[in-house]
Amino acid sequence: MFVSVVLAVAAAVANAVASVFQRKAARDRPESEAFELRLLWHLVRRPAWLGGVVAMVCGFVLQAAALGTGPIALVQPILIVELAFTLVLSAIVFHTALRVQEWLAVAGMSVGVALLLLALRPTGGQPRTASGLSWALASAATVGVVAVLVFLGYRTHEAGRAAYLGVATGVTFGFTAALLTGITAAGLGGLFTEWQTYALIVAGPAGFFLLQNALQGARLVASQPGLTLANPLTALLWGVTVFREQLQSGAWLALAVLGLGLIATCTVLLARSLSNHGEGGTSERAGRSGRFGVQRSG
Repeated sequence: MFVSVVLAVAAAVANAVASVFQRKAARDRPESEAFELRLLWHLVRRPAWLGGVVAMVCGFVLQAAALGTGPIALVQPILIVELAFTLVLSAIVFHTALRVQEWLAVAGMSVGVALLLLALRPTGGQPRTASGLSWALASAATVGVVAVLVFLGYRTHEAGRAAYLGVATGVTFGFTAALLTGITAAGLGGLFTEWQTYALIVAGPAGFFLLQNALQGARLVASQPGLTLANPLTALLWGVTVFREQLQSGAWLALAVLGLGLIATCTVLLARSLSNHGEGGTSERAGRSGRFGVQRSG
């Protein structure tokens, strides 16, 4: 269990590095490039974006290792602390200082995650014996939710689009965690024989593409809360309903709700702080796209 926690925290750090570097590269791309491959064509030539991709791959490997040693309902909630790491790294990259309330929000989020894990204390789980029907129903429901969110994002603009796509990305990443759980449960021998491997080949790039559009669409304050919270919540649902992981009940649920409420509150506070960590500490009122000569905050 300890190894799973360490690996999950390391994955959160890697994901935070990926978010900050990719946002740094994508923030000046015009909204007209949303949902188009030319967005990736422009980004792939930027060192910051490539560094973010490397960090994302490292995070993926660390997450897979964590899921191979612990239940999904334990590993994915830990990844919530990615937002706190993102704020700290954003301050470093964009040369801004964190205020006292931001440090308090970081501490509050950490306490919230600890309370949630203490209250739920996920154990067990049988991903290897999960029925094909449960996999099919849960996969269809997850893909349906993502499709609706992408449709809503496509029909909106700027912050609204980033918010919808942030949630869609989080749900997709939660789904890829479920697929990874199925793959790791099968072992190396089933790497190329399990259908989850080939589903991951599709879901992984799809989530990556959604992430680029979410980060390009508006400031991190719009996309990051949904992305951060939807991922573990999706994984929790998969862990309980499909993999039959056991959670504590009764009075522990009140503590879990308290932890989740603390996480949600601190997530909003941290995401708002992220909007103030643009180039040179530009405030979120600084303006919009650099394409038109007005600086856009990160």
